[in-house]
Amino acid sequence: MTTDGHPLLEVSGLRVHFPIMHGLLIERQVGAIRAVDGVDLRIERGRTLGLVGESGCGKSTAGRAILRLLEPTAGTIRLDGEDVTHLHGEKLRRLRRRVQMIFQDPFSSLDPRQSVGSILAEPLRTHGLEEGKGRKIDAQVRELLDVVGLPAGAVNRFPHEFSGGQRQRIGIARALAVRPELIVADEPVSALDVSIQAQVLNLLEELQQRFGLTYLFVAHDLAVVRHVSDHVAVMYLGTIVETAPAESLYTSPLHPYTIALLSAVPIPDPEVELRRERILVTGDLPSPADPPSGCRFHTRCPFRQPTRCHTEVPVLRAIEGQEAGHLVACHWAEDIQAGRLRPVRVDPVNTQTENIRTASP
Repeated sequence: MTTDGHPLLEVSGLRVHFPIMHGLLIERQVGAIRAVDGVDLRIERGRTLGLVGESGCGKSTAGRAILRLLEPTAGTIRLDGEDVTHLHGEKLRRLRRRVQMIFQDPFSSLDPRQSVGSILAEPLRTHGLEEGKGRKIDAQVRELLDVVGLPAGAVNRFPHEFSGGQRQRIGIARALAVRPELIVADEPVSALDVSIQAQVLNLLEELQQRFGLTYLFVAHDLAVVRHVSDHVAVMYLGTIVETAPAESLYTSPLHPYTIALLSAVPIPDPEVELRRERILVTGDLPSPADPPSGCRFHTRCPFRQPTRCHTEVPVLRAIEGQEAGHLVACHWAEDIQAGRLRPVRVDPVNTQTENIRTASP
């Protein structure tokens, strides 16, 4: 994998808030949905960062803000050291050549009225990539199809004539057309059959090796993220709660939310599956318009403790003995890791139910 050890993408304090308006004749803002609320991310060139979390946590919104498909409310986005947070006009158009997106739904992300050839030729024409190259657009389109494993004859066909996996390959080819440095893959296999998912994931890895691509891979499936990511960031209710090198996160998760997500991933060994402890998260995701005080996860956390979890916001920090780059935002991470704090079932109605912290050995 091509990498020079330097960050291609750096995101600091990213916030995306959507105003809540009230009134018929005269509207006024009465609040805001804090979809992304202070996110820091860093991806080295040629690497893949997996951004995971359940639906509604803000991960797709973060990805779209990084591409400037949504306007950030606050924060800084740097691409190869250049601040791209407030680019507009021609500068923003040039940014589109450097960053592209693979959308989640291959059925709605392609224009049904355009042929595959037209879909792939459009970004080439928009960015003037057919000029001065001595090659016709149709030759470049056929090359793109070949790169993603589709026959040249697909050029005259329409999206509805392809399967879901083939449509996603077309979406990948469209993202590759302008030769980007960074691709945000927003749940690129979640709408596909399991039998097809591995093929698309393998294709993405092959393309990364071939073209030196950098990926922000957004997903809710931790098994998928493990397959493709060098580093993983876990997101909950608009914030990052844990970030680590992939293997470190999967072998030694520290945040209760990460532990719960991993305990829900099936293990193919039936004996191990039967013996292992399940950490359950009950209740619904709180509203991003009114997030809980203190730790945002405390209303659902099976490890929560009185007072501190309710009132004090945890910060991302390193834990002694963990791999470099493994950070967690939990007050009790050391106790959870050492087994001094045991989980209990959280009653989503009676939020006064607390677990018991055992005495230190």
